[in-house]
Amino acid sequence: MRYDKPIPDILSQIKDSYADLRPAERRVADVVLADVAFSVDASNAVIARRADVSEPTVTRFCRAIGCDGVRDFKLKLAQSVVVGRLYLSPEQPPAPSDNASPMWNVVFGEARSALNAVERQVDPRDIVRAAELIATAHQVAVFGLGGSSTALAQETQYRLFRYGVVVSAHSDPYIMRMTASTLKPHDLVIAISATGRTREVVEAVELAKHYRASTICITAPDTDLAKICDVALTVDIPEFPDTMKPTASRYAFLAIIDLVSAAAGYRLDASALETLRRIKYNVVTHRKGRELEPLGD
Repeated sequence: MRYDKPIPDILSQIKDSYADLRPAERRVADVVLADVAFSVDASNAVIARRADVSEPTVTRFCRAIGCDGVRDFKLKLAQSVVVGRLYLSPEQPPAPSDNASPMWNVVFGEARSALNAVERQVDPRDIVRAAELIATAHQVAVFGLGGSSTALAQETQYRLFRYGVVVSAHSDPYIMRMTASTLKPHDLVIAISATGRTREVVEAVELAKHYRASTICITAPDTDLAKICDVALTVDIPEFPDTMKPTASRYAFLAIIDLVSAAAGYRLDASALETLRRIKYNVVTHRKGRELEPLGD
């Protein structure tokens, strides 16, 4: 089997090699790092003039940072621009609000907008359908790959186990495939993906469906994942173009998880209440405290 060799992160190579470069080569590095988009399109001669060095110095710089030459350097630099344009030229932070925090209004505003979007876009009947699948499942496997989706998958597990649901969360792509291969009719997969295009998650869900497990997804609308699941809980959340703030869809997905888990708890009714009672009894007697925390936590 052939594997494509990944293109190195050339920007990191420049920064890591900077101390070892000659003074003239450092001037080339300064020009490149100051304006990566310019350096991708500029000729060897133009870069040399801006750095106030000779053209051979630009070639030596390219080889000093591990490239075969200028052409190889430009290819790797172009790839870096495609992957990280926002990170190379970050937006100016918003103006400080009355409390002097520049992100205060943005973060709270994004959270409110995300919750409003869930209320507008998610059909309550789909929440009920999802709760029914959870309440009648023999076991539930939750799949989420990546930082945010992994945390959300774990949160789904924490929400559901307290109702007595047999549930496990998985974020390793191989374990997801292996778990999907063990599922049977009346088992359930809940897949979480902000993009709905994560190949490993989509393939794991397809495997689960092959073995006749039911499927729920929490994702963006009109995506590969949404199209293959029995119940698709989708919400479209435009992201604020600032790389420093949390992803807004996380707030929306958390709200959907709370809606589904609460609905499943009501559907399970007496058995869920008994499980909650047992958990609360043993937690309270262990802590020896008098304060009674919320029953849902």
